[in-house]
Amino acid sequence: MSYFDPAPPRVLAHRGDARDAPENTIAAFDAAVSLGVTHIETDAHVTRDGVAVLWHDPGLERWDGSRTRIDSLSLAQLQDRTRDGHTIATVAEALWEVPNAAFNIDVKDDRAVAAVADALEWVNACERVLVTAFQDHTVAALRKRLPNAHHGTSSRQVLRAIWADKRKNERALAKALEGCDAVQIPPKFGRINLVTERRIAAFKRHVREVHVWTINDPAEMRALLDLGVDGIVTDRVDRAMAITQADRPE
Repeated sequence: MSYFDPAPPRVLAHRGDARDAPENTIAAFDAAVSLGVTHIETDAHVTRDGVAVLWHDPGLERWDGSRTRIDSLSLAQLQDRTRDGHTIATVAEALWEVPNAAFNIDVKDDRAVAAVADALEWVNACERVLVTAFQDHTVAALRKRLPNAHHGTSSRQVLRAIWADKRKNERALAKALEGCDAVQIPPKFGRINLVTERRIAAFKRHVREVHVWTINDPAEMRALLDLGVDGIVTDRVDRAMAITQADRPE
């Protein structure tokens, strides 16, 4: 499967469906897929022994209340820290165990680039993964290491694209989004509204899709889709699926 199948609108399950299972576990990913979700949005760090795992924060406070850093533990030590019988998934494990889902992986640490790339290549999953990062240098490293994966934008690329669009400078906009397959943005930055119908259309002249994070209110989901947004990153997969399925032809 390709990351961009099926056609939008699409729901990106934020760390899976974590209402009944801990986030970033195979159970949470399976729960999302069982609702019809085709895309999972998550994050990657690396263990002390170089294994890429799916977790948002550097530490485990959200998992077990401790401040232990993931990069201070081996994979075996990390997986000894179970929660209700679940373990934090590795990148390879998630791609292998959830073969019918595409993954959006935000790489949180430069040191995780090689480990994430190794996992994608080992499972032969590059085509169904979009990798992204906040920092320019991490995005550049991902593009160099994973030329066959799909790629998102860094924070600075998004800011450059917004500034170019604000000035109606099409050349600068194209340069800002060069090499990007999708733009992923929050609805607002401070008091500034980032998502307008004109801006979404401008971005989509240069990338395949625009996704917005993290949206849990059904009315806001509906409004964003009406503006031309292709994907909604959400914790409330059930709500988003009800809206997007209603948009699909019979």
